[in-house]
Amino acid sequence: MTVIRRIALTTGEPAGIGPDLAIQLAQTRQQAQLIALADVELLEQRSRQLNLPLKLLETDLEQPAAIAEPGCLYYLPVELKHQVNAGELNPANSSYVLAMLQLALDKSLSGEFDAIVTAPVHKGVINDAGYSFSGHTEFFADGAGVPKVVMMLATEDLRVALATTHLPLRAVSDAISRDSLQQILHIINQSLQCQFGLRKPRIAVCGLNPHAGEAGHLGREEIETIQPVIDASLAEGLAVSGAWPADTIFNQDRLKDYDVVLAMFHDQGLPVLKHHGFGRAVNVTLGLPFIRTSVDHGTALDMAATGKASASSLQAAVDMALFMADSQQSSGNQHE
Repeated sequence: MTVIRRIALTTGEPAGIGPDLAIQLAQTRQQAQLIALADVELLEQRSRQLNLPLKLLETDLEQPAAIAEPGCLYYLPVELKHQVNAGELNPANSSYVLAMLQLALDKSLSGEFDAIVTAPVHKGVINDAGYSFSGHTEFFADGAGVPKVVMMLATEDLRVALATTHLPLRAVSDAISRDSLQQILHIINQSLQCQFGLRKPRIAVCGLNPHAGEAGHLGREEIETIQPVIDASLAEGLAVSGAWPADTIFNQDRLKDYDVVLAMFHDQGLPVLKHHGFGRAVNVTLGLPFIRTSVDHGTALDMAATGKASASSLQAAVDMALFMADSQQSSGNQHE
């Protein structure tokens, strides 16, 4: 008997394209019970603006999961604080966004959801409202009591994980330590085994400096921090290699030998990933006690309610969450 997964879809910044994308996904039959966390009136208003049919089905989590027919969308209600005008940020609705994320977090920790898929939020307006919010990744990690998580973006044939995320360049070197790199490699290895079905994930590690430091002439982080961690991980049995110069490891001939590349900072790895597959890439948080995927783009306020936004990345995020949930359950279905 096929298991129907329950996936929470947080619809993101209400003035952005998140609600639009949820409605667009509802136009096709999904392979899981997709449950939008959103304000009902917002969804109804946006469906009229998009001229797309939408029948809302309130979810009863006590009942067996079911897949909605095209044009229908399951939902759990989260009430807006103020009316939304598409494309116009309002800090007063930041508490709505956080309530949506909290609901998804709570019901994932309780096992009621198999995964969370997040539409984009606007970090700036949430902070403008007086909340300290640095992103989905940190919100879910803090809420789950997890000291370390790893951000990874993935397409069908390229995965890039990050040793550091949203830091100014001058802070990156200080943020990379032997302990943190060791934790990151273990999280990547375990997550790719359990949630992607890879028996022994092959991890390529970038250096921090140009030419991976040029034997210390362009920086010593590789010698003093990165290479010792790689050597220790190899001794533990992880399939790790490097430190590779970032300008050569992303060559297609090299990439075919690896399952994931660990970049040292945000703009070392993600420009390559997004050039390779923008619009179909998925942001995955590794190391949480539940599955969380997201889109590879922002709120696109100028496209809200216009029908111009593409749901391709959100669809890819839903598909990957479903794949990860199935892989996690199928412990005997590992493959290289």
